[in-house]
Amino acid sequence: MKISHCLVGAATLSALLFAGCGGNKGSEQKGPPPVAVSVYRVEPGSATYFDGYPATVTSLDQVDIRPQVSGYISQIFFREGQHVAKSARLYAIDQQQYKAAYDQASANLDVARANLAKAQQDADRYQDLAKADAVARQTLEHALADLQSAKMQVAAVEANVKSVETNLRYSVIYAPFDCTMGISLVKVGSAVTAGQTLLATVSSDNPIAVDASVDEKQISRFAELLQKNAPERDSTFTIILPDQTVYLYPGRLTFIDRAVDSQTGTIRIRVVFANGAGLLKPGLTCNLRVQTSNSDTSLLIPYRAVVEQMGEYFVYVVTGDKVTQRKVDLGTRVSDKAIVKAGLQADEQIVVEGVQKLRDNSPIVIPATVPLPSPETASAK
Repeated sequence: MKISHCLVGAATLSALLFAGCGGNKGSEQKGPPPVAVSVYRVEPGSATYFDGYPATVTSLDQVDIRPQVSGYISQIFFREGQHVAKSARLYAIDQQQYKAAYDQASANLDVARANLAKAQQDADRYQDLAKADAVARQTLEHALADLQSAKMQVAAVEANVKSVETNLRYSVIYAPFDCTMGISLVKVGSAVTAGQTLLATVSSDNPIAVDASVDEKQISRFAELLQKNAPERDSTFTIILPDQTVYLYPGRLTFIDRAVDSQTGTIRIRVVFANGAGLLKPGLTCNLRVQTSNSDTSLLIPYRAVVEQMGEYFVYVVTGDKVTQRKVDLGTRVSDKAIVKAGLQADEQIVVEGVQKLRDNSPIVIPATVPLPSPETASAK
């Protein structure tokens, strides 16, 4: 009787242990709960965006005004900052010495011409007498030599007259082109030296240029834009001013430098802008925007759907009730979206909300699909 009782107790204990260890086959361990997400259906669309380049405003024409004769400034004919026309008077240098030199040279020329006239008469008379054999041959030769000397004397004096006349003309300084005057660095009464003293700097300001450096890989792109017969109001080139406003008028590409900078691997381009209001000043820094219009359809996705890991980009693609992490190759950002160059197909769905809570193969639930706008033309600042 004791042995039977022990056997029954052991069987009961085994049954209890089996039940406690999960002997029920119908019970299974549950996984993590699904994550509530919002999704976006990938659709093709056109993309228009801008590439930006640091740039500097520069004058198409800029000249340092220096005197060509020495003397004292006697008059200044402009106001600083004034716009003057080509050939307008700017400065006058005291002309007394140059006027006196010109008068003296002119008088010397008159004397030389009188001597030439006398030598010409003598030579003509001796030639007539020589025909009648009424004068010595030597006398005629001397007369012809005096005539030639008088002609040379006139030529020398005429050259001197031109020289002093040039100095007299240079005593008044004129504007080399339509320009805006800078600050005058001399005042009336200042002594100036020919070729040395800087009087002022003048520059043209309408139109005006904007210079930027672009990567050498984009030479073919800008060469194509240079050859493009763009309409007058083409908006391919615009600039952002230092106050972050967009300049009112678009520009036109006019120049690509002859050589690439070997140290930076860039090449300089020049875009010309209208500047009737004088808002663009030489030396002003700005941001040159070059519009890129992708005529082919592109896939654009909200940038907030992108996860960056170690310099690579991923999105979570919806596959049934789970998501799959997929690597994508992104192009240019367009406002709050990004162009997808590879990794996605049209009509696929990606997660845009709840991305931070996901892992590869995470279960999801979509309580309400949020229909985002289809990709359309956008502009990036």
